[in-house]
Amino acid sequence: MFTNLKLLIWRSRIHQNRMAQEMQMDEAVLSRIINGYREPTTEQRQKIARYLEADEDWLFARDIELVRKRNGVSNEF
Repeated sequence: MFTNLKLLIWRSRIHQNRMAQEMQMDEAVLSRIINGYREPTTEQRQKIARYLEADEDWLFARDIELVRKRNGVSNEF
C-alpha cells in the first residue's frame, strides 16, 4: 500500500474519479494503484506525481509494516 499517496489524496480532498478523468486514466486502475493492489508503471507513477505535484519516490514509498501484515509476516525473530 502506498500510504503517502493515500494521505496526499485525502488531504487534497481530491475525488479519485475526477483525478482519473483529468489524468486520462481508468478509474479502476487508479483505485487499484492507490490501494496497493496494482503496481503502477513508470509512466503511471510519473503522471500521478505530476498531477499531485509531489515527489515520485516519496509518493510511492511502501509502508513495510502494512505489507508485512498483509502477507502474514511477523516482526519477531
